[in-house]
Amino acid sequence: MFGWLKRLFGIASAEANAAMNKLEDPVKMTEQGIRDLKKDLNKSLQSLAEVKAMHIRSKKELEAAVRRESEYENKAILLLKKAEAGEIDASEADRLASQALELKQKTANQVATHRKNVNQYEPMVKKMETNVQQLKSQVSGWENELKTLKARSRVSQATSKLNKQIARVDSSDTIARLERMREKVAEQEALAESYGDIADTVNTSIDDEIDKVLGPSSASQSEALAKLKAKMAESSKIEQGGDSSAESTKEAKTNTAPSGSSDLDKLKEKLKNSSNDS
Repeated sequence: MFGWLKRLFGIASAEANAAMNKLEDPVKMTEQGIRDLKKDLNKSLQSLAEVKAMHIRSKKELEAAVRRESEYENKAILLLKKAEAGEIDASEADRLASQALELKQKTANQVATHRKNVNQYEPMVKKMETNVQQLKSQVSGWENELKTLKARSRVSQATSKLNKQIARVDSSDTIARLERMREKVAEQEALAESYGDIADTVNTSIDDEIDKVLGPSSASQSEALAKLKAKMAESSKIEQGGDSSAESTKEAKTNTAPSGSSDLDKLKEKLKNSSNDS
């Protein structure tokens, strides 16, 4: 019945823990921990100072009690000596010496108490000094480590940002864009070549097409051959004095071509006559 409430509570707890984990900055948490340790260190130093003060006071009280004990004993001896010398009455000397010895005994009890306190405080002071020194060393070491970790954190963040930018440059999206650009450039180049072919076709005349089929060398050779034949014919006319029989034969051959023939037939007949002449 309450299963859904438990599940809802579990989800809420998980979300709360996730939010807390996001809020917890390791650097700030470490800094707070070091501040707490410094507070503990200050308290420990204060306690150490108090215990050391008690130890010093007990030592001074012990030294004073030991001096008083010795003084009372010396006084009792002086009183007895004075009685022996007849300077004071013997009974009075015995009374005063007895009181001095009683004070000496009380002082001896105080000496024992003070010595006990000193013996108790001395190891406590040493132990507290050791603990304080260790705590100081720990705080100093953690502060240095925190500085190192901060520097490493800054370096790692900068490196992560740089690597992220590099990764974006090499991402599939960028590669796809380059591929599309490459295809577009190829299409533009093909289109430009197509327009060039069309322009060549439009601007080409029939003469250009014929010369293209025959080749530039054939045209130049035909022209040179025609000039040579004309020169040879002129020379032959001069030498023969204008032979009418040969000329009439040429005219007869030329006139034998049918009147209805095409220009191509005439050209072929002309070429044939040129070959016979040569």
